Amino acid sequence: MLFVDTSAWYAAWVSTEPQHQAVRAILSDRAGDLLTTDYVVDELLTLLQARGLRRTALLAGAELWRESTAELCWLTAADVEAGWLVFQRSSDKRWSFTDCTSYAVMQRLGITEALSLDDHFRQFGFASVLP
Repeated sequence: MLFVDTSAWYAAWVSTEPQHQAVRAILSDRAGDLLTTDYVVDELLTLLQARGLRRTALLAGAELWRESTAELCWLTAADVEAGWLVFQRSSDKRWSFTDCTSYAVMQRLGITEALSLDDHFRQFGFASVLP
């Protein structure tokens, strides 16, 4: 299973992003083996909206909520609590709370591979990161 982070979804949906083609290729190659969370989708839609890409946010949201591209993992209360613990103990990092919940979900599900364009997932120390 490949965990897909906000930064990768953003690059996939915004054609002017430098990694757009590489991310799209990985998503295509790994179709049926992708997982993301409701918190990641929230962060993606918020980012697209904040950058003036509302139409893109609506298209991405419709696709991701339908789970037509990736399996959508809804965080449990235990995932949120575990994310909070990660957030508290990672004061030396600049991880968002969403990153911390992604860490918790990946640990719970035993996922060791992520598609992300930021260094945060590399800093987790247990995941190999594409591209």
